[in-house]
Amino acid sequence: MNQKPDLGALFGAGETSTFLGLDACDDLATLDAPIAILGVPCATPYRAVGAYCRNAPDALRRATASLTANLERHDFDIGGQVFPERRLRAVDCGDLPFDEADGAANRDAIRGAVRAILERNAVPVLLGGDDSIPIPMLQAIGDMAGDRKFTILQIDAHIDWRETHMDERMGLSSTMRRASEMAHVERIVQVGARGIGSAATSDYEDAVKWGVSFVPARELHRSGVQKALDLIPEGSDIIVCVDADAMDPSLVPGVIGRSPGGLSYDEITDLIRGAAARGRIAAVDFVEFMPERDVDGIGALTFARVITTALGLIARQKA
Repeated sequence: MNQKPDLGALFGAGETSTFLGLDACDDLATLDAPIAILGVPCATPYRAVGAYCRNAPDALRRATASLTANLERHDFDIGGQVFPERRLRAVDCGDLPFDEADGAANRDAIRGAVRAILERNAVPVLLGGDDSIPIPMLQAIGDMAGDRKFTILQIDAHIDWRETHMDERMGLSSTMRRASEMAHVERIVQVGARGIGSAATSDYEDAVKWGVSFVPARELHRSGVQKALDLIPEGSDIIVCVDADAMDPSLVPGVIGRSPGGLSYDEITDLIRGAAARGRIAAVDFVEFMPERDVDGIGALTFARVITTALGLIARQKA
């Protein structure tokens, strides 16, 4: 047999252009769903690498193709169907266009799209794309925040507190520093840092001085996810920012900066599950997956399963 068997075909699954085969929404002005998945291939790329995660949204969608016929089956990671009622299903709003040479226009498009989703009372779930995408997402939330304050749960191998890199303040190495400057961001809990990152010791010290609570990967492995969850006050409005390189590279090899010692699938899903139990998840982004560096699709499958679990948890808070 030269062709790999397709398990999805056994259950009647087929090709899909949307995540999990969910309904598509081509116009955000008509959005009528509690959760909106939005592909964001690029925000503010560094000139050295360009839009290196541009193919991630489509790769993550393809990874769910084998599950499209089983969406109403029991999911043991969630404790029931992913979406317990049809009215709670997410929709896939496709990908935003981008211009690799115009980061400002990309940011404006992301900010406008996320704002449109929030105006329709839906939770935005962004599929990146590079880790500069959270900046305009957070700005959009700020546009709609009023007096509300938010806790960011960042799950990442890197702390992203550089003031600038390659003369760019809005790039992927500066995400959490830019977040700290936003009035609606009250608290930042950063989980999963490990190895030698791009941050200087002074960047880490700036973060601590601002008030960031850090739970590095090694500490999480030793103490468990509850150590991080206890840092989120009950009743919080929570924004979850997930970088694929937070996970162990044996599970998700498709990242630009592999480093041993990352989080397991259960650890990362337990963090999201715990956040949903502590408060209300207002938005989530999943970034930094690079399919060109994946191995036999295992990283796409694992990361897509994390996203699927998150969708199920958000659906339950919308019930």
